[in-house]
Amino acid sequence: MSVDTSSLNLEKVVPQAEDFLPILGTDFVELYVGNAKQAALYYMHCWGFQPVAYRGLETGSKDAVSYVLRQDKITLVLTSPLTSGGPINAHIDAHGDGVKVVALWVDDATKSWEETTKRGGESCLKPEVREDENGKVVFSGIHTYGETLHIFVERKDYNGPFLPGYKAWNPEFRTPEVGLKYIDHMVGNVGWNEMNKWCEFYAKVMGFAQLVSFDDKDISTEYTALMSKVMSNGNGRIKFPINEPAEGRKKSQIEEYIDFYNGAGVQHIAVATDNIIETVTALKARGVEFLTVPNTYYETVLDRVGEIDEDLEPLQKLGILIDRDDEGYLLQIFTKPILDRPTMFFEIIQRKGAQSFGKGNFKALFEAIEREQEMRGTL
Repeated sequence: MSVDTSSLNLEKVVPQAEDFLPILGTDFVELYVGNAKQAALYYMHCWGFQPVAYRGLETGSKDAVSYVLRQDKITLVLTSPLTSGGPINAHIDAHGDGVKVVALWVDDATKSWEETTKRGGESCLKPEVREDENGKVVFSGIHTYGETLHIFVERKDYNGPFLPGYKAWNPEFRTPEVGLKYIDHMVGNVGWNEMNKWCEFYAKVMGFAQLVSFDDKDISTEYTALMSKVMSNGNGRIKFPINEPAEGRKKSQIEEYIDFYNGAGVQHIAVATDNIIETVTALKARGVEFLTVPNTYYETVLDRVGEIDEDLEPLQKLGILIDRDDEGYLLQIFTKPILDRPTMFFEIIQRKGAQSFGKGNFKALFEAIEREQEMRGTL
């Protein structure tokens, strides 16, 4: 299978990171969902993901069903329970649909488990080999914030469509891709005063280093605030911003997330594109809804970010935000929550040299989120 290596052309080696845990990329992201068949159709129709593999009753799985979708280097696994009770049901009941597993592609899953657990990581899966006619895969895993897991996947001896236990899935229904390339970063929301705890976890247990830090002076509006730190592995292919709430006059988006998710979890997945105008145009045409900013944002944005390659008019029409750092600029836009609970959403990002995360857009973005919170009655 194809996994996340295309971020190599953007990677920025992080010298402070102690890279005892070489990570080759994001292997897959697994979501526990109430109805995997319908969720798969959503990601295929609206997001252009392609069918890859299936596991269910027909393959001998009696307790759960999973559909595997892929677009370029991004692999999603959508899993639902087939019986009542059990851990998948409990997860969905507590959190709604959401990310359960962030799987990391490694050369040696046994060594990854040994290195992380001896540094204090809590094991969720001891090294285990699974095999079928296509070869073998070694898995291991540890717990991270909330009920989220990191599974280490060693697949150099496997040639099947996805993993042992899955069969190729080739339905007639397919849609064109929308230009999504790879996962740029994944953001975790944690509770009050927990950000430093989890940043220390990634530093100590996984050898990550802190790229950047934002406090409530950087990320605040008249009403709400939060704090964030971005952790990266040594080769820069994996970036995990960690958010926590900060004191504000009203309830922040992080507090809203934690209330509805019932704890810490993955807030959003940032996916990269080489042409954000084409990608967002296609997504909107398929029904994906995005946050909007006032037209006044575009009256002064070029004064702040300088010259860009794109015409401003289509960016303004689509609501795409612009920011610049010392190495270039970026274009980004955020969906509304993709679930009924105001929890998980997606970011679409195109980097034109910039390695940052859109600090100049924080105020406009958070005000847009607050407008949505006000409509929901949760601000």
